[in-house]
This record gives sequence, C-alpha cells and structure tokens, in this order.
Amino acid sequence: MTHAQAGTDKATAAGSSSSTGIAGPLVSKRNKLYALLADFPGLIVAYSGGVDSAYLAYAASQVLGDRSLCITANSPSYPERHRTLALRIAADFGLQHEVITTNETSRPDYRANPANRCYFCKHELYTHLAAIGRERGFPVIVDGSNADDRGDYRPGRQAAREFGVRSPLDEVGLTKDEIRELSREAGLPTWDEPASACLSSRIPYFAEVTEDKLRMIERAENVLRDLGFRVCRVRHHDTVARLEIGREEMARALEPEVADAIDRELRAIGYQHVTLDLRGYRLGSLNDALRLRPI
Repeated sequence: MTHAQAGTDKATAAGSSSSTGIAGPLVSKRNKLYALLADFPGLIVAYSGGVDSAYLAYAASQVLGDRSLCITANSPSYPERHRTLALRIAADFGLQHEVITTNETSRPDYRANPANRCYFCKHELYTHLAAIGRERGFPVIVDGSNADDRGDYRPGRQAAREFGVRSPLDEVGLTKDEIRELSREAGLPTWDEPASACLSSRIPYFAEVTEDKLRMIERAENVLRDLGFRVCRVRHHDTVARLEIGREEMARALEPEVADAIDRELRAIGYQHVTLDLRGYRLGSLNDALRLRPI
C-alpha cells in the first residue's frame, strides 16, 4: 500500500469516526479537509496554538501521523500564555511538536513597524520552516488561514505565497465559527479561545517595536486576565495604555475597585496614563490609521 492510499484510508476513518453533534454540511467539509491532507506526502504545520492552527495541527496529526510536524515559533512577540497552551495541546493530543526560535525583532524592517510588518515576521518564520522541511523531508508548509480571512488585511499572506505555503482550512471553505465547532467536537480546549495576535499588533504602525514595549504589553494584558477579563487588548501608545475590552465586559472595568486595580497595576508596569476605549475590543483596530496616510 502506498503512502497516499494509507493516508486516504486513515483520513476516511478519522473523518467518519465521530460525526455526532455536527451538521451534515460541516461533516462534509471536515471530510474534504482530511482528504486534502491525505494527499500531502508530508507537511509542517505553522502552529501557534490558536484556534485555527490548533485544529489544523490536530487534523494533520490524525491523518498523517508522523508525516506531520507541528512547529511553534518562539520570539518576544509571542505571548507566554499562547506558548503554554500550544505545548499543552501538543502533549495532550500526541502531536509531533517542536519549538524553534525566530528573530524577527532583530530585523530593522520589522522593528520599524511599517504597515506590512507582518510580512517580515512571516518571511522570517517561513525561512526557518522551509529549511527544516528541506533537511528533514517535509515538502509542504501549511498555515491556519481560514475562509473568513480572505477579505482581511493580512500582509503576511504575501510571504506565504512566496514560500508556497498552503492553507487547507481556507481551501475547503472552513470559517472561524465552523473551526470552533469542529474543535469543540474534537475536544480541543481552544474551541472557545478569544481571537489572538502577536504582541506587536498592539503597537501603532510606524512606532518602533522593541522588546521592552512587548514585555510591558504582555504584563499589562496578564493583569487584565488575572482580573477575569476574557477579551482584551492593551494598545501601547508610549506612556498611555489604551484598553480595548469586550463590550459585555466593559461595565465591570468601570467598577471602582476593578478600575483602581487596573490603574494601579498598569502604572506599576510603567504606564503613566490608563484609558478605556469606549468602542471596546475591535479586531485590528490599529489598521484604522492606515486610511489616514497617503498611499
């Protein structure tokens, strides 16, 4: 039996083993995903531990076994809580997993924080993954982009195209909500994780990205999570921390004791002013400023 035949048989078994609780059309998409993965002779999953890459890593492992390698990139822009979650999922679900160090924060083009900063980050990542793939016989790199990402501003996709990175979740038309549902069915703890992004995304474009700023942001967001906030971002405006919190949680942030705790803890980190954005959390809110700059 060839690798392709074995992979197809395994994909069919995996795709049909647990269909209860999800609708027929979603079962069909899942089976298409498994069949697509079975066609790859071997692959590397760019695995951050977020909702999308965690499900893709799980599915690839189910279909390809040791022909699937999940790699997490560790750098100052990667939050410790994400790394911890990625490691836990890899251990609990038997993923073939490795952590590598990337150095995007040492690149002047990344530190300058232009509007296409993500391109330089992904270029750094895929340079490492492509080298590992060549050395160890994993000819394909895949990422967790999904069908909902198509209309979003994602300069990292340019780097993905340059390196021939595939996006299986997108290719079979899986949306974020559908990936959450499949993750829940699979027992992945990421199924209801809030959307996540690297810490550099909290710094306004054209303001330099430094490791000191990234550490401040991570510490500040940990304060909010320790206080029980689930959906939150700390946007770093020099000495000002602008808090974006989920709309359903904003009222609690204004309770006197909670507000005092936030203000006290973030000032201790180094912020001189702590503000609450009344529009609440918005995905990619710093992209708004790009519309004000000449093209």
